[in-house]
Amino acid sequence: MEDPKSKDHHLNNSLSNGNSDGTSSSDRLVRVYADGIYDLFHFGHAGSLEQAKKSFPNTYLLVGCCSDEITHKFKGKTVMTEEERYESLRHCKWVDEVIPDAPWVITQEFLDKHNIDFVAHDSLPYADASGAGNDVYEFVKSAGRFKETKRTDGISTSDIIMRIVKDYNQYVMRNLDRGYSRKDLGVSYEKRLRVNMRLKKLQEKVKEQQEKVGEKIQTVAMHRNEWVENADRWVAGFLEMFEEGCHKMFLGTYK
Repeated sequence: MEDPKSKDHHLNNSLSNGNSDGTSSSDRLVRVYADGIYDLFHFGHAGSLEQAKKSFPNTYLLVGCCSDEITHKFKGKTVMTEEERYESLRHCKWVDEVIPDAPWVITQEFLDKHNIDFVAHDSLPYADASGAGNDVYEFVKSAGRFKETKRTDGISTSDIIMRIVKDYNQYVMRNLDRGYSRKDLGVSYEKRLRVNMRLKKLQEKVKEQQEKVGEKIQTVAMHRNEWVENADRWVAGFLEMFEEGCHKMFLGTYK
């Protein structure tokens, strides 16, 4: 059997210097493989696949997606089923072929079976199935057949899930109002949820009224000095008129 590293050497030479049949490296179809879970497929996933597709001038992109069984075993629960995840990938314009039930760890046998030249993924180490913390991509990295892609900041499946969890009550109430039953939503405490939402709305109204009262108090405070000054002037004027009247009455008595 040919040494994988020797094969990689010939492959890299053909890509950089041209092929044995006289065609240039830009004409050669390079088979690049990217794998993942692709749960809640989002633009971060699409961005990494775009990078993989553009690794070479002429790239055929194969995308492997792990099954529910292997994903739940090594990573955890997914939101979408394996069939939904496969179908999402088939609708991505950068993907030429989807490989269902992809292996957790890439082997030489797998590369040979699908005629894969390079594997594309971000450079973060991913633990393999051994439990020893070995990197899933160590084999292709050491063989010089790894193409690094960059993750997209600000978006991830975990981030989307956390957004849903954060506003869970609101999403449930919205769907209950749309006609979903608590059985459909897996909600066993619908009444308590509705009470909590009403309390939340009441709290918001109370806060709104408090803000309005605060604004009125502020307005009163702003005009208080003006009102006091006007009142002082009015009282002073009244006292002045009163004293003048008394003075005239006193003088009139002794005339």
